[in-house]
Amino acid sequence: MALQLVPHFDLQVDVLRWLRAGTEGRGEGAGRLCVLEPNYESLHVLNVERNGNIIYTYKDDKGNVIFGLHDCRTRQNEHLYTFEKDLQAVSCSVNSERTLLAASLVQYTKEGVRNELQPGSKCLTLLVEIYPVNNVKVLKAVDSCIWVQFLYPYAESQPLPQNHLLLISEEKYIERYHIQITQEDGNRVVIKNSGHLPRDRIAEDFVWAQWDMSEQRLYYIDIKKSTSILKCIQFCADESFNLMVSQLSAQLVNFGCDTCQGQEKFGNHQPSLCVFTNHTGSLCVCYSPKSDSWEQITYSVFYLHKGYSKTFTAALRSADSCVTKGITFLNIGYYVAVYLPGHFLHLLNIQHPDLICHSLFLTGNNKMINILPHHPLQSLTGSLILDRCSGKLYKAFLNQSDLMWFLWNSSLDCEKMAALHCVLSCGRDPGFLEGQIIQWISEHVSTCHSFDLIQEFLIASSYWSIYPESSNIDTLLPYSSVLTWNTEIPGITLVTDEISLPLMKVHSLKGYWAKLNSNLEYVKYTKPHLYYHNSMVRREWHNLISEEKTGRRSTVYVRNILDNAIKVISYMETRNLEPRLIPLFQEEDNHQRLLMGLMMSELRDHLLRHLQGIEKKKIEKMVLDYISKLLDLICCLLETSWRKHSVHPWVLHLDRRGSAADFEVFHLMTRILEATDSLCLPLPPGFHSLHTILGVHCLPLHNLLHYIDNGVLRLTETTVVRLMKDLDNTEKNEKLKFGIIMRLPPLIGKKICRLWDHPVSSNIISRKHVTRLLQNYKKEPRNSMIDKSSFPIEFLPLNYFIEILTDLESSNQALYDFEGHDSVDAEFVEEAALKHTAMLLGL
Repeated sequence: MALQLVPHFDLQVDVLRWLRAGTEGRGEGAGRLCVLEPNYESLHVLNVERNGNIIYTYKDDKGNVIFGLHDCRTRQNEHLYTFEKDLQAVSCSVNSERTLLAASLVQYTKEGVRNELQPGSKCLTLLVEIYPVNNVKVLKAVDSCIWVQFLYPYAESQPLPQNHLLLISEEKYIERYHIQITQEDGNRVVIKNSGHLPRDRIAEDFVWAQWDMSEQRLYYIDIKKSTSILKCIQFCADESFNLMVSQLSAQLVNFGCDTCQGQEKFGNHQPSLCVFTNHTGSLCVCYSPKSDSWEQITYSVFYLHKGYSKTFTAALRSADSCVTKGITFLNIGYYVAVYLPGHFLHLLNIQHPDLICHSLFLTGNNKMINILPHHPLQSLTGSLILDRCSGKLYKAFLNQSDLMWFLWNSSLDCEKMAALHCVLSCGRDPGFLEGQIIQWISEHVSTCHSFDLIQEFLIASSYWSIYPESSNIDTLLPYSSVLTWNTEIPGITLVTDEISLPLMKVHSLKGYWAKLNSNLEYVKYTKPHLYYHNSMVRREWHNLISEEKTGRRSTVYVRNILDNAIKVISYMETRNLEPRLIPLFQEEDNHQRLLMGLMMSELRDHLLRHLQGIEKKKIEKMVLDYISKLLDLICCLLETSWRKHSVHPWVLHLDRRGSAADFEVFHLMTRILEATDSLCLPLPPGFHSLHTILGVHCLPLHNLLHYIDNGVLRLTETTVVRLMKDLDNTEKNEKLKFGIIMRLPPLIGKKICRLWDHPVSSNIISRKHVTRLLQNYKKEPRNSMIDKSSFPIEFLPLNYFIEILTDLESSNQALYDFEGHDSVDAEFVEEAALKHTAMLLGL
């Protein structure tokens, strides 16, 4: 299944066995066990505290209510307290020192429904000194249910002189009690001034409340003038609180108890509302209204950190499908899981919710969701999931193996896109994951029509490689290569609405609040987005290449850019110590090194401008990680294809024909070139040389030259030198060499021509020499007669032309001594002209 629930606590295993073992240890026989056995059916979880300890309750054979605690660290159980009355516990909490116990108990009829008519049916909220006095103080005695919760200012258990207790009532008010404690006679802990406990009113007339035990946040909703206002109070160590206000246009749910009995009572008629946050500063409100439809179901997600909401309507499998359970919202890090048992599982990307294709929608026909429990589930902080009915606590995470299976077997582009991002966000074993994804890409590279699969993989994987280092990266680096998505997703309709951004009134912007504020500032003031793109790099790169052709480049500037490229390549080689099969990083591809160095410079400057408070060295390392990761992914794509098709090392020999394996690697390299070229991403040095050599093997001459003319194959000096030296002068090879030489830039062409000892090459050299000599030549009348004895062959036009060149060379020695002439003179021109003429005439 895509969403895997790993058992963290099991009431039957971790508690029930201990209870039975304790009964046997007290010497009670089998008959006694039989008496106790039915009462253990009342065993259920009541609360999970911030430190992970789990409070549970059950009844003994006399109906007494017993409270116990399971320590999540030691995996040990501890008896807390016993109430010798036949009551039903609806809420319970213990302070971090385990010296005070707060509990709410209600009298129920045999049918499990609260008795509103009989006298004495009030809800008792009690505060108990656990050790050693056992004094009991009644905090409330009312007709409505009350939920209790001790505040834990610190995650670790530390002795505190004062405890704070929240009381949340069905009568729509929230109070906080301040409990002073003191020690007497050694270890005895008692409540100071228990006759009068100070308290303050936190909220009144709310309609819904939710407690975040890990972050010690209380969310509640007020209705003011037909507008729903969400408020949040975070109880900090200094007893101050943070306040955030936001307006929601939705009819919300009244607060009620969420015990098993309450859930069974309300069933699917109760609407569902959850608030989820994570460490990146996201804030989501998930809401599912009451629905009796058997054809479709609707829910909304308010992305408060983005400024908009999305309302999803999902078609159910068939018109006669009965919805017996309500929607469950689960927080699993970068995703919110929306689960309707037997019908669908939706994984909503809350970090990047802009495009629907980044969320995964699984239907009830998919085997990946049928293993999930059909019981109502409650999402706790830190990806913890509580199944109150079975008494099990799970840790939820995305299952990489199942997502990879889905990736291999999905047919829709939207499913491939979403599954790819889900897999990459897991991040537990990135090397293994990327190897599997690359294997999948090598077999499905041409199956996606809505997006470029290679582009998406390169951008998304490089993004995730540095994302954990800075949560603000999601606003600075592209997460996806796709900018818009208009393709419909089967069974899902979506409506997007703008909402007002939260109004924050925070005493100090730290931690989560600072990141949320950063997200809100980004939405308010940043237009257009701050995503890095290579447009500046592309322009500067083309300028440098143009200057290279004309010889006008700034030497110092280019040297700095190439130094950046050396850093990237060295960093990449140190991270990958294993030798590569493919012959890359073995040549000086100056154009790619320029692009690599420019990208490092631009990306570093971009992050320095917008990542305030982060050291320059750390940002430079992030840039090196990002670019080297990008290059490494390209190498891995080639390595995988190389191994898959068993390409032999002699592929680099130019005197052989290409095989089917060579063509497959050539095709993949062409797709990689297309993907990186449109984004102006650098390629590993040696890529173009290998690509061209494979092209020489696999393509007919006219196709090869056509690929070169259209930029699909890009000639490097290393490749052309090998072609000139390794290929013999057969008719076919002569045409190839001549076609390539004619397409070289002037500076490289002049150098390459001298490597090919052939009339065509000599003719090209001669033409360039003559052009240089005659560019400022002015024709003057000549009276001298040609001395035929000085020429070996009587060919008057050529003899006359050579005499002019000889005079120019002798009269202007400085012009003649230009750099790299390599003994090119009038005599060389004459010899080259004669050889080329003889070759053309077939003599």
